[in-house]
Amino acid sequence: MADFFIGGDWVGATGGGTREIRCPADGALVGTVDEGTRADAEAAIAAARTAFDTGPWPATPAGERGALLLRVAELLERDKESFARAESLDTGKRLVESEIDMDDIAACFRYFGKLAGNQAGRVVDTGDPGAISRIVHEPVGVCGLITPWNFPLLQTAWKVAPALAAGNTFVLKPSELTPHTAILLMRILTEAGLPAGVANLVLGRGPDVGAPLAEHPDVDLVSFTGGLHTGRAIAAAAAATVKKVALELGGKNPNVVFADADFETAVDHAVTAIFLDSGQVCSAGSRLIVQEEIHDAFVGEIVRRAERIRLGGPFDPDAETGPLISAEHRAKVERYVETAIAEGATLRTGGRRPDDERLADGFFYLPTVLDDVRQGTHAVVEESFGPVLTVETFTDEDDAVRIANDTHYGLAGAVFTDDASRAQRVAGRLRHGTVWINDYHPYLPQAEWGGLKQSGIGRELGPAGLAEYQETKHIYQNLRPAPPRWFPS
Repeated sequence: MADFFIGGDWVGATGGGTREIRCPADGALVGTVDEGTRADAEAAIAAARTAFDTGPWPATPAGERGALLLRVAELLERDKESFARAESLDTGKRLVESEIDMDDIAACFRYFGKLAGNQAGRVVDTGDPGAISRIVHEPVGVCGLITPWNFPLLQTAWKVAPALAAGNTFVLKPSELTPHTAILLMRILTEAGLPAGVANLVLGRGPDVGAPLAEHPDVDLVSFTGGLHTGRAIAAAAAATVKKVALELGGKNPNVVFADADFETAVDHAVTAIFLDSGQVCSAGSRLIVQEEIHDAFVGEIVRRAERIRLGGPFDPDAETGPLISAEHRAKVERYVETAIAEGATLRTGGRRPDDERLADGFFYLPTVLDDVRQGTHAVVEESFGPVLTVETFTDEDDAVRIANDTHYGLAGAVFTDDASRAQRVAGRLRHGTVWINDYHPYLPQAEWGGLKQSGIGRELGPAGLAEYQETKHIYQNLRPAPPRWFPS
């Protein structure tokens, strides 16, 4: 069966290319999918362009667009188990985590479905009863959507839902490693009644299929979630046609723990913050910044708990976290840890592959804690995007804020303290797009998500997430037209 969805039809790759998708937990074959080229991407762009310029979707009333998104949410809930299973097979993550993701994905479509009809624009006071001035919101046009492998369908929903709510057409390029839920989503969008050509899907490598979405003049917006290096390249390519760009490029996220924080709460959150999904989370709490007087006890307890975490595949009922996505990514994490140790970090636990023979065929890596990490070193500056926690200490509030902000990223962070005033002060001073107080990882579809500094441009979710996919237009109407007589007749 063909895997590309272009102009309302399922088609195969023009060059006949294919790719095997294997589960990272055990190497088992999940499926074989079509692998595209630039020609396939350009065909999808042309279909999206035609659907936007001549199709009904951009002119469909916002309330009707919203109703379709609400229908998509219902269909996702209906097919939750098949979607979750496909996601776990592609990523290797535990089935229970994929099931939670599916609930969040349905909630995202539901939120933007309800928001779609509530964007009426506004009337501007001209000061002249003979004129009307209105601000309206219109769709951007053709959107190129490029999504990552760690939360394949969730990150897709964060882009597809607002793009459709605003009246756009799109071309979706998921990670070549995790394509199956994107394929399933196209089927649900069709079942929900989305017109042909509005949603288009191509699979393949970034240089072959993703690059045209950033470069092509018929694409009006490109939205990318992924690594900083690729994000810079996309921004540079998009500049040639001055298209809108939305980038979410990860983070090196500080988790600041004061000595007065509830110990059990802070420890438990610190472990979850970094080791959930084996650290393959853009907002992972990978930098523990702990007040020096509790350092020994706090880090000691994290080490103890890290050593008890049970690794396993997606359908292992006893597993608490899963594998890394690929052999290449595991090798990158291994190099990261080796570099950190060479720069003076103390390895407290982990730092290697597990000995368990039942995990030998998967890309597993033990939960790792690196203590005594110095500011400015590679371990503090760069993302590992793996189950690796670095530990720094601070003396007082100003010191904590200085250390936490000493990064070129600015996606997320947290502060744990029983002092409510201090919590608000520190949250206000942290240069990060999301700050949690006495918690870690929750997000809401109605609350904006995105980063400062080199963590990206723009926002997803919330009203601002919809605005990314809209153009704002000013319409001024003279109700009493007459010659202005500025120049002599």
